[in-house]
Amino acid sequence: MTPLRPVLEFPPTLLLRAQPVRVAFFDVDGVLTDGGLYISEAGETLKRFHTLDGHGIKLLQRAGITPAVISGRDSAALRLRLGALGVQHVRLGTEDKAPAAETILAELGLDWSAVAAMGDDWPDLPLMRRAALACAPSTAHAEVLAIAHYVAQRAAGAGAVRDVCDLLLVACGAYASELGAASR
Repeated sequence: MTPLRPVLEFPPTLLLRAQPVRVAFFDVDGVLTDGGLYISEAGETLKRFHTLDGHGIKLLQRAGITPAVISGRDSAALRLRLGALGVQHVRLGTEDKAPAAETILAELGLDWSAVAAMGDDWPDLPLMRRAALACAPSTAHAEVLAIAHYVAQRAAGAGAVRDVCDLLLVACGAYASELGAASR
């Protein structure tokens, strides 16, 4: 059987920007989810996650890139999903995201030159402005889109995180081998 050849292509300048990334910070609402808040009659917040995004996060981990989540909200559904994905660096219920990111970077022994950050709204701007690679879903706020180095083709909660994961995997050289392993 002939191995699959990757069809994804990214501009060389974008790949060079993404190459040193070793940690990827993701927001939740409007990035990992579609941004809608589903609240049950009992007051429980429900969230919808896309499996493409989850698989992308797992692929990042296999490639040695640490996924981290920083969100202004906290919920049982979110904790369950992040636990199932094995995401260890999580800060929930924090509006001031930069100090949370600094703490994670210190734990990992990294600095902002090794960071990709994906956000969709104003609270994400401090991380995105410091990151070597700022990313946004196509559905992000105009101010976020204006500073993003990369805008995902897909919408938030519909594979936008996977688009960023694929970019990082191509940049670090892991994409083709992961694709080959998956196609056997």
